[in-house]
Amino acid sequence: MITTVVVAGLALVAGVAGHWFLRGRLEAEETPSLTIRDFVLPLQTLTVFVLAFVLVTASTSNGKADEAVRNEAGVVDHMFEVADYAPSAQRQRLQADVVCYVRAVRAAEWPAMAQGRGSKVPNTWSTDFRAGLRQMGDGASAFGMLVSADKERSEARQTRIAESTPAIPSAVYWLMLAALAFLVITLALCLPRRNTALVTMGLVVLTALLTTVLLVIRDVERPFSGVIQVTPAAMTAVEDDISEDFTEVYGEGRLPCDGQGKPRTIV
Repeated sequence: MITTVVVAGLALVAGVAGHWFLRGRLEAEETPSLTIRDFVLPLQTLTVFVLAFVLVTASTSNGKADEAVRNEAGVVDHMFEVADYAPSAQRQRLQADVVCYVRAVRAAEWPAMAQGRGSKVPNTWSTDFRAGLRQMGDGASAFGMLVSADKERSEARQTRIAESTPAIPSAVYWLMLAALAFLVITLALCLPRRNTALVTMGLVVLTALLTTVLLVIRDVERPFSGVIQVTPAAMTAVEDDISEDFTEVYGEGRLPCDGQGKPRTIV
């Protein structure tokens, strides 16, 4: 980083110094000098290129978050079904842990991810699930499949939480905003003196479009908040499905958690 700054600074100093040194000769030869318009095209190209690059980066992060949610939903649904083959002594416990885990993710962890962090509530049920596996022992036929599925669930959850943080550093966002402001000001300085209505309208439209792109980037880079966000629809669908299956087999009120995935208080 230091090398880049030094080289750019030396280039600027050398260019300005060379201009002042050769100024007399350039004026004698009537060499055309630079104007504001000469800076508009490269500045415009740079601004649009940076906006496009950052938008792609933010969209990729949003897509990874959505994929992680769908993968996790599919895995926990599979875990509930495979737990049906566990020994009867651990079957209800394992399936209850899966149901409560999904509820905790949907109710507790989703709001936390809007702030770029996870929640400790789902950990209660993932920990108890592994305790149930240890109690079941590796001799059970479903043990290997449940361990593998729990690993996939954990990886998908880690990806989901990791993608909840902004994909674009704040410094880059403010740099883009500064470039956008400088571009608009430069274009405004180049407006013609006469018949400016149409050109001014075009500048207003361009400013609105670039500002919209910047706002979309700001929204997309936060997958679990804002207007364009990844919803818990996949997890909710799985929750409804496995909760219904659990109730049909074990009856009402047999889950160790409430509707928010929090452990029930034992009186």
